[in-house]
Amino acid sequence: MTVSIVFMGFIVGTLVGLTGVGGAALLTPLLIVLGINPSIAVGTDLLYNSITKLFGVVSHWKQRTVHFKLVGYLALGSIPSASAAIGVLHLFPAFHQHQEQIIKHALGYVLTLVAISIIARLFFDKKLRPNRWQQKTLEEKRGLMILIGVIFGFIVGLTSIGSGSLFAIAMLYLFRMKTAEVVGTDIAHAFLLVTAAGLLNASFGSVDYLLVLNLLIGSVPGVLLGSFFSPKFSPRPLQFVMAAIILISGIKLI
Repeated sequence: MTVSIVFMGFIVGTLVGLTGVGGAALLTPLLIVLGINPSIAVGTDLLYNSITKLFGVVSHWKQRTVHFKLVGYLALGSIPSASAAIGVLHLFPAFHQHQEQIIKHALGYVLTLVAISIIARLFFDKKLRPNRWQQKTLEEKRGLMILIGVIFGFIVGLTSIGSGSLFAIAMLYLFRMKTAEVVGTDIAHAFLLVTAAGLLNASFGSVDYLLVLNLLIGSVPGVLLGSFFSPKFSPRPLQFVMAAIILISGIKLI
């Protein structure tokens, strides 16, 4: 089991390094397929993502591609909302007794949404024309960004999925930002969100620390390998294949 988990971490890490998308969307359903309890899979994935995204935050901070004020507004909505989702699952008996089914169905819908968002980003990333929201200043969109944080944060707290793709799509539509700035800001916010959610899950005993370690042993070299080869070819075809796999996984879980 340990060898298979390490290998799975390596494959997922390599794909993330190559394409920059799909880490949690691939990992969480794979863990469930391997027979891991859905709540443990979600909690473990959140903590694992927190550690992996830390390296990305450091890199983008050095490159000055993080919009910290935007990160703050998103986190203001997303962290309390994700905490509320986790609390509802664990503290209310009616939800706690059925949390496996709730998480599975929620995963199905969110995976489908994430797959669609990845495909939309592939086709419309460079075709988004300036719209009225992009003309507004960040302060004028402060309330909207907090609301987006609330909605997507609840989804991440419930399923561990969406901390990257869903927020990235929102930023692409609402802001005129360079790709590097979208990625850097997205990773910085995702780090705060999944760290808070991961620690809260850990407090409820929903994290398998040995599983996190095994995944990291495989994924860290995988991410480095994927990142090394990423500039050598176009990631778009592989991103499309990954989106299709995620979509199929989502439909099966609904």
